[in-house]
Amino acid sequence: MLTADAASAGLRLDVFLARTFPEQSRSFLARSIDKGVVRVDGVVARASLKLRAGSIVCMTVPEPPRAGPAAEEIPLEFVHLDDWIAVVNKPAGMVVHPAKGNWKGTLAGALKWHLERPGAAAGGAGLSNAGGPTRPGIVHRLDRDTSGVIVVARTEEAHHALAKQFERRTVTKTYLAITQGQPQFDSDEINLPIGIHPYQREKMAVRRDHSTSRDAVTRFEVLERFRGAALVRVAPKTGRTHQIRVHMAAIGCPVLCDGLYSGRTRIDQAFFGIPDDGAGLVAGSALIERQALHAASLAVDHPVTRERIEFTAPLPADMQRVLDVLRG
Repeated sequence: MLTADAASAGLRLDVFLARTFPEQSRSFLARSIDKGVVRVDGVVARASLKLRAGSIVCMTVPEPPRAGPAAEEIPLEFVHLDDWIAVVNKPAGMVVHPAKGNWKGTLAGALKWHLERPGAAAGGAGLSNAGGPTRPGIVHRLDRDTSGVIVVARTEEAHHALAKQFERRTVTKTYLAITQGQPQFDSDEINLPIGIHPYQREKMAVRRDHSTSRDAVTRFEVLERFRGAALVRVAPKTGRTHQIRVHMAAIGCPVLCDGLYSGRTRIDQAFFGIPDDGAGLVAGSALIERQALHAASLAVDHPVTRERIEFTAPLPADMQRVLDVLRG
């Protein structure tokens, strides 16, 4: 917090800040003002505002940009690895790249340890930097608690080729989801625009005619029906944030154990009205504690050979456990 003295009266805000913080570049200060982090007498101010003697200037200094993630020795299951791409079966609970509140334990950090550290067994080409320092090799992403196949670029050429495929929607993505409740139809297409939730910042929502809304298309097929649940194969045709989770909730069948969209973060046998059968499960113990969504397969054109390749990842143990109970 700063107080403008008599000598500063009449100065523009940007000039005042430049004189007060000579170690900061004018462009940095201008961006800070544009972002609304500078207030004068409690009000967000413009750069051209002329100060009065006694004006109170408050500036929230933005957090400096982070360097790339540090290499972390975290086990990874590689589905495919060559000099241009790597394909990983990402476990549930792992964030793909560093972001506010998640600087450690990320897929990006694990990839750096496996692919870039000196002497790494899987080393060689390293990782692409096309996505910026905090996203080495990252071309697309999966939610933290979604498991399954994710492809990573090891060279700039591979990164741009893969990104173009995602942009042109030529990548084929197939997910397996266990839903809470059963879809009405055995197969269908959900075509509903998705935008930022009107009052919950961490959520997305079906929104029409809003500035954040984008078209979103999801196709699904019911593979098995159970009492109060279903196993569904899902093929998103667009790649919106939380798309499958939002669309399945919109038709009344949210992804099982999806804390954001189903309201539950833990599922046990009692949820389905099934008593403990003594077959290794402790009564009341959790069957699953994350959204039952798995990226089962991903098909892309190899960025160098141009060969169409499909990569797959088996169903993880927690989703298999739920299915075993439901089938039993």
